Amino acid sequence: MQLGIYGWDEQIKAVVEAALAEGERIVLACDLLEEDAASLPAGCRRATSWEAVVDENSCEAVLVGRRTAGGDRDEGLRKLVQAGRRLLLSHPATESMLLAFELDMIRADTAAILLPCLPDRLHPFAAAARRVIEASLAEASPIGRLEAILFARPLPDRERTAVLAAFARDADLIRVLTGDPQRLATLGSVAGEAAYANLTVELGSGSQLPIRWQVSPGEGDATLTIRGDAGEVVISIGRDWRWEGPFEPDGPGDDTGPARMLGLLAAAVRGEPTAVVAAGEAITPADWPDAARAIELAEAVPRSLAKGRAIDLHQEEFSEIGTFKGTMASLGCGLVLAALLVLLLATLVGGIAREAGWEIGERVASAWPLVVLAVLAGFLALQALPMLVAPPNRKPPRDS
Repeated sequence: MQLGIYGWDEQIKAVVEAALAEGERIVLACDLLEEDAASLPAGCRRATSWEAVVDENSCEAVLVGRRTAGGDRDEGLRKLVQAGRRLLLSHPATESMLLAFELDMIRADTAAILLPCLPDRLHPFAAAARRVIEASLAEASPIGRLEAILFARPLPDRERTAVLAAFARDADLIRVLTGDPQRLATLGSVAGEAAYANLTVELGSGSQLPIRWQVSPGEGDATLTIRGDAGEVVISIGRDWRWEGPFEPDGPGDDTGPARMLGLLAAAVRGEPTAVVAAGEAITPADWPDAARAIELAEAVPRSLAKGRAIDLHQEEFSEIGTFKGTMASLGCGLVLAALLVLLLATLVGGIAREAGWEIGERVASAWPLVVLAVLAGFLALQALPMLVAPPNRKPPRDS
């Protein structure tokens, strides 16, 4: 498999190392910083612009990192998806929820393959942890009735961008274990950017299960604690996963995440199914909507900090039709208010015109019902536009 690189970071570096170990070829790299380009293998051609990897003849798939030398990375992402390329994207590929869902809508039209680098959900320990949680919720577990899930993430860099990126990655694993959160609240010891250094995020699930994610100083493995009223399970998440407590799963604890993601990309290139068997069950790898949901959760963190309260998460489905309906709803409200304003102005102008004997002004003022009717008729006609552009019998786009 011939791979291209657009951007760089630690996740893409690990995938490149796994690719070289398996004999894959890195044929092209573009838009890299000089310090990142030093990690490229010998014989890899360098390009200065993302346009080099848009051409499908340049490589079979593209590895997309978060750090680029140019300032138009978002535009490069759009062009890659519009070109229908096969992409393995470092997560989070963007900090913007709107861009993430925009890429998803483009993907639906172009059948591009967007594979987010989220290997943690595919680890055998993750499947075993989900079984522990399900058994504890049913009160059929040695650790007793489930009381809390705690996620501690040590970070050497606790700046805003690094903390939100780490939360976006861990949020996907939390979604796999407990389902989509319905509420998000933050706890920060101080205000402003300094709040991220000791950030705590509390998530509320549909089962009212308390979930807490916390960042701490230092380096090392993240720790996932599943706590019951009669015991707990502690999972260390890193290069080597470690399990402490009952329900010890079968299977290795070593993390082969980069190689696993590379295998999924190769299967996608060949057009093969991408399900992974872990802990005796088939696990579906994360697709781009999963990545977009995790980015949405991360984007809610600054809003919660700024407002000082919990944020309700509605789990809306973003699509072109949904965007159209939302725009039409807002436009309809605006037209109703505008019609009331026209009524007041027409009444005022008509009264003044009659008193002043201004016949033209009186005729113009008396024509306002026809003007409002024409505008509202045009607005109603726009409601049929989705049926003309995307008829009901249109086949759904191919998933990533």
